[in-house]
Amino acid sequence: MDSDSEPAWKQLRLSLEQPYKDDHGNAIPTIEDITPEGEYIYETKENPSARLGANLRRIFLERGLDFFDKMKGDTLPSEDSQTGPSNSENATKKDEDSREEDEPKVMTYEDLREMREEILKNLAVSLGEMTHAQQVLAALLAAPSAESQAQSSTQTQTPSQAQSQLTSQLQPASTTPDINFSATIVTKPPPITSVQAFNAQLTIGGKDEALRHAAGLFKASAESMERTRLAGEKYWVNALKIRRNNWGLVPAPLPLGSATGKGADRTSKDFLISFGLEESPTQFRRRAIGRLPSYSGVSDDVIFPHRRKNRLRISTIVKDQTGATRTTGNKAPFDDETTLEGALRAAQREIVEQEIFSILVQEAGSLPTASAKVSERLIVIDAAQGLELQIELADDIGTFAEKQPHEERNETCDLIYDGLHILLLRRHALLKGDRLGSSTSAANVPQAVPPPESHPGSKYPVLQPVIDLLQYQVFLERVRHEITQVVQALEAAGIHTTLVLSTVGETGKELIKLLDSETNLTVGGEIVLRIFERHTIRFTFVSPSTLVAHLSQSTLTVSSVPQLCQLLMDEVEQCLLYRIRDLGKSLTEHVEGTWFIDLNHCVGRWEGCVLNFRVTYGLDYTISCTAYFLGHSSGTQGQAHQYPPKDYREAKFLDWAEYLIKNAIKHSTSSI
Repeated sequence: MDSDSEPAWKQLRLSLEQPYKDDHGNAIPTIEDITPEGEYIYETKENPSARLGANLRRIFLERGLDFFDKMKGDTLPSEDSQTGPSNSENATKKDEDSREEDEPKVMTYEDLREMREEILKNLAVSLGEMTHAQQVLAALLAAPSAESQAQSSTQTQTPSQAQSQLTSQLQPASTTPDINFSATIVTKPPPITSVQAFNAQLTIGGKDEALRHAAGLFKASAESMERTRLAGEKYWVNALKIRRNNWGLVPAPLPLGSATGKGADRTSKDFLISFGLEESPTQFRRRAIGRLPSYSGVSDDVIFPHRRKNRLRISTIVKDQTGATRTTGNKAPFDDETTLEGALRAAQREIVEQEIFSILVQEAGSLPTASAKVSERLIVIDAAQGLELQIELADDIGTFAEKQPHEERNETCDLIYDGLHILLLRRHALLKGDRLGSSTSAANVPQAVPPPESHPGSKYPVLQPVIDLLQYQVFLERVRHEITQVVQALEAAGIHTTLVLSTVGETGKELIKLLDSETNLTVGGEIVLRIFERHTIRFTFVSPSTLVAHLSQSTLTVSSVPQLCQLLMDEVEQCLLYRIRDLGKSLTEHVEGTWFIDLNHCVGRWEGCVLNFRVTYGLDYTISCTAYFLGHSSGTQGQAHQYPPKDYREAKFLDWAEYLIKNAIKHSTSSI
């Protein structure tokens, strides 16, 4: 790492030697004690001569005044007297050895020669060093003195005297030796490569192990202090971010073993992050807790001690008439957990979905319009005919989606997923309003309050509106299918129709107000079918499966699909008969024809002719019509005409009726 990038404290190199002088060069005294007032007591300095005198005085006081008289050599006579008879032999042997060593020895010629050679070498070296030092000192002392004398003489003498003195100095200067010195740098020849490597190994390996250990200890301590500093800065920076983003902060419990008695300091020294919903049950609020790491060993920004990482998964299985099934699921949103805000949002999403699943488990067993199978982490509901709803609390949605790549995404599943969150918030808001309202009324009216229900939130369901929505969707599909078939049959007959379908009649503001109210969450719509731009068939429906037909004579509630089919056929038949009647009146006006409707027949009469129309239906509401013509002429009595005609299947219904009426008028006038 570059030294410029390192902080200043890392570039500082401290000596391992204990300092004995301060920055000003004064000796640092040794501290012996510190008084309660904070005063320092330093070690007193002792004079060496005084210390020596005190030691000598102790010798005479402790061992007597004749201590030095009793000593013989290096030992005291008292020591020899104290030894017992068992050590007398050892003492005699030691005396004999010491006497032999003290006796003088006669040196031989070879010993004298070796000593002489050794002494002469040392004397020659000493002579050369002393001569060299003498010459150097003489030269150094001679040069400044001559210069100083010359300067003093030039200052005191006249110019003529100075010139003569200069000439006299120049003459002997030629005879004096040159005293100028020159420096010569002498470098020691480097050793060979192997010796250099060996010396380097000795230098590196010969370092004191204690110094290396101390250096490593200082480095580890410095790095630990740096990590602690960075962790502390990150701790408070993250705390300020959490506070700025309006996450809940609660006091942390006291550590284990803390004093909790009377008079003890029970102030919390830390805080916890509470990301649970305000009106959630206690078991979920206790699990919705996180804390910031207070040491550098953890890389996570937030620690969640009770996190389970379970997500809610919504899927639907639709079975068509052929028996084939199609599975669709929702797309679960994910947050970036590498950031502090993303980690808190992900943990909050998980705890909210776990609360939703617990409520769904409670409500699944008491659904009035559907059957459910409930297990620990899976709820299977037969919501409607051919529609199955599965709600699962999965461990890892990403891996689950990889195992089922054939599953499609459906907007209905996304709507259910988001709607469950909205219904949970609605439930919390209404329960809070009930709780605050009951407390206010109890404070104002001190009567006996009825006992609360076993489940206070049972009147604000979460699962039932979802089931109603799915049943409403299936119900609308069946109604739309029947009416669409009628429209296609009319268009195939050349009859102009207009279909207006509004599945949800409420506006966005009305839906929001519906969520705020305590009433049941029901939506409604209408469907209007106009035939010939004059006849109208109108139906209104309310979730989950209420259908009302608004007829011209009355308002009728439709309770089954066969009833709806029969009602559509009757109304369309009446519309067609009325249209034939109006067409016949306009065409037979000049022959004074009379047209009327008798139950399911349209009858037209004029002089010499009777025409009777009857509408029937085939497969998929295919329109058929039978016209019976009766006239005076024998050739035209009892003729029946069928729509659609065999020779022209694409003929329009009104054109065919108009052709028959005109033909009947023609035959009646010709017979007259």
